[in-house]
Amino acid sequence: MTYCVAVRVDQGLVMLSDTRTNAGMDNIARFRKSFTYLVEGERAITLMCSGNLSITQGVKATLSKAIKDARLDPDVETILNCSTMHRVAQIVGDAMRAMQTRYRESIEMGGSGASASIMIAGQRRGGKPRLYLVYSAGNFIEATEDTPFFQIGEHKYGKPILDRIIKRETTLEDATKAVLVSMDSTLRSNLSVGMPLDLTVIPTDRFDFRVRTRIEADNEEFAMISQSWSAALRKGFEDLPNVLD
Repeated sequence: MTYCVAVRVDQGLVMLSDTRTNAGMDNIARFRKSFTYLVEGERAITLMCSGNLSITQGVKATLSKAIKDARLDPDVETILNCSTMHRVAQIVGDAMRAMQTRYRESIEMGGSGASASIMIAGQRRGGKPRLYLVYSAGNFIEATEDTPFFQIGEHKYGKPILDRIIKRETTLEDATKAVLVSMDSTLRSNLSVGMPLDLTVIPTDRFDFRVRTRIEADNEEFAMISQSWSAALRKGFEDLPNVLD
């Protein structure tokens, strides 16, 4: 299992993922699920993956091969040279559909699930920050003002804080704190989600990453957020009015 969360607010985009992959109680491994792409001054993109690891790794390999081929042939379309972020989502969706068409039947015949999903967050010069969610079939949806965040994986534990805090006018700093609290709530409630974490932040019209970092288990800032949130919840609970006489 996994947990990835991405937020789009007026000030930019925030993305956070864990690194734990669980194929059973005795088969837990660590894999990066967040991947960044940058053309300095022109576009910054983050992909976050969930679901069947062989499928999502195949999608990433397809994207990487196209980027490599484009160095020799500028006519090769990639996520780094296409005209819009919407086209980026289409390219990722096409790669997803190709992997599913090629491998889904054999994967499911072996008794495993082939479903996968990928979140795409980014901005290119001349466009607005965009956030998409690509499904197994290669189709996708885009975040809107009414739905300014997406989650994939083990999402239920981290959703309440996002519902209460995230609006389009939320600051980038508060959005970052909200996704960290969301992840902390999930880590506390589900053992299939685990450290370390990968955090990326893309400010609007910067076309670069303000933050692109790995948060290890001994990270003091994350520990402080976790402890402060727990203390605030306890204090809020203690301050609730009694309902029994």
